[in-house]
Amino acid sequence: MTETILILSDRPDGQVKQLRTALRSHGFNVQTLPLADIGFDTRYPSGIAVPRMNGALPAAVIVRSISSGTFEAITRRLGILHALAHLGVPVWNSAKAIERCVDKSTTTFFLAQAGLPTPETFAVESLANAKIIAERELTHGPLVLKPLFGSQGRGIRLIRSIEDLPQPEEMDDVYYLQRFVARPGPPYCDYRVFTCAGEVLGMMARRAEGWITNIAKGAKAEPVIGPLMSKLEELALAASAAIGTDFAGIDIIPAADGKLLVLEVNSMPAWSGLQSVVPVRIADCIAAALVTRIEPDIGERPAA
Repeated sequence: MTETILILSDRPDGQVKQLRTALRSHGFNVQTLPLADIGFDTRYPSGIAVPRMNGALPAAVIVRSISSGTFEAITRRLGILHALAHLGVPVWNSAKAIERCVDKSTTTFFLAQAGLPTPETFAVESLANAKIIAERELTHGPLVLKPLFGSQGRGIRLIRSIEDLPQPEEMDDVYYLQRFVARPGPPYCDYRVFTCAGEVLGMMARRAEGWITNIAKGAKAEPVIGPLMSKLEELALAASAAIGTDFAGIDIIPAADGKLLVLEVNSMPAWSGLQSVVPVRIADCIAAALVTRIEPDIGERPAA
């Protein structure tokens, strides 16, 4: 029987379609569905109910997106990923890696613990505590306020004074503050490095007239060439290892003094911008690496 690989996504975007095509070329069935549709079901030996699989387990899972939801809903969905991994199903990325990446404060903690260069960061609850941080730290320069959960540059603010801090309801009463990294510009530049299975698949420079350099915000992708590539590769692989990702988009920013700082690790990264400037097919590489990982394990998991 042909094994099935699940792609967990709330929308069948172009990158999901690329993964589906790549995985099918290796002879697998591919099913795409939201993580929310998978349930716990103790009627089955696996304890997991995947639509149309009658209690059987997939050969592997790729998590492309997890939609927003209540605390209870997100906890249950991550529980499904933990359970699948417990049953021996490779989950890319694992629940642990996703938890570490989705929460920016946890990402920063693990990067700093690994000794990787990252901007000074402070994450606290309540406006009162945020004001204490701002009063102390703004004497050294501006801070950047980011949503604890968020991507693609949404909700980022520059904090130059205590009055710039938003009200608690705008930030869910959690304030993630990071030292603003001064760098040459405009145009401003940072880097996205894509790692998979311990290798770098590609990297790009992102340039924009504004200091927020996300592709989703209009930044332009450019290829990276020269000796800088090896430094970016070293940092990105170390960051991926510190967080425990199977594949990831690592954001790295150059400071005015030339020092490279790791900003974020994205466990559900987009790659359309990157794909426009690198020769390798990102989806094909992810699929090939996953298939290499799962082939020895097929047939060792509980039956339905």
